[in-house]
Amino acid sequence: MKLALRKRVQLFGLLSVPTAFLLFFFFCPLVIMLVYSFLMPGLYGGVEWSFFHLNYGRILGWADTKYEKFDPVYLQIFARSLELAALTVLSTLVVSYPAAFWISRMRPTTRNLAMFLVTLPFFVSLIVRLFAWVLILRPTGFLNQGMMALGLIDAPLELLYTDFAVILGMTYVFIPFMFLPLYGALERLDPAQIEASADLGATRLQTFRKVILPATFPGILGGAILVFIPALGNFIVPSVLGGAKVVMIGNLIEQQFLSARNWPFGSALAMLVMAAVLVLLVVQLRLGRREGRA
Repeated sequence: MKLALRKRVQLFGLLSVPTAFLLFFFFCPLVIMLVYSFLMPGLYGGVEWSFFHLNYGRILGWADTKYEKFDPVYLQIFARSLELAALTVLSTLVVSYPAAFWISRMRPTTRNLAMFLVTLPFFVSLIVRLFAWVLILRPTGFLNQGMMALGLIDAPLELLYTDFAVILGMTYVFIPFMFLPLYGALERLDPAQIEASADLGATRLQTFRKVILPATFPGILGGAILVFIPALGNFIVPSVLGGAKVVMIGNLIEQQFLSARNWPFGSALAMLVMAAVLVLLVVQLRLGRREGRA
């Protein structure tokens, strides 16, 4: 009995500090934003402490009053953000899957070097890396000048400040988030299963579809979640590589808090993003449980 009590006290001591940290720095700000999303915006910024549900009405369609109007552009921006985040997940998966498979089959010393090279961009400032892409993609940049020198194009292409530039930038930024879960799943893959599939007469495509893909599905799902969530709310990459032409939900939230000083509406937009993230996490849990049963 004393031993069980002592273990409980030790466990409480170990968990109390990180739990308090998460409650104070994560849960409390979320509660504040949730409360603010139901308050009236102040005339010169801040909030007025009176219930005001039309912040959500401006987004979802029931605001049609003197001061607040429903505008479908907010849903369009949110839908566009979902689309760009999904395309980022797809592009990071296409790049990371073969790379992770190749690196997982290397010798240990070479594998460690390759893993270091994958995480190497984390040692450089994100802003510096994004402005390097500006130098590459702008009309007078290296990519356009190189293609013109090779005779592939006659005039510079509009690559910067487009959806393509934003997806390219977010793919570059979030590749490690997809690569690491995939690498963990592929490293645990038993090569004997692949050999057995080949011995039984399966083609490479059948082996991939029946053996490799199901075994690595948890890594794909985990990587997709790790990429999709920060890509959905990202505002730095669209600001630098998308400019004013590509506005995502993160940019809209930033504008409401800093430029428009409409904190309640910005909080409502942030809560909409949080709702999408929670739905995504529930889907992930259900898919993970179904895969575990299978």
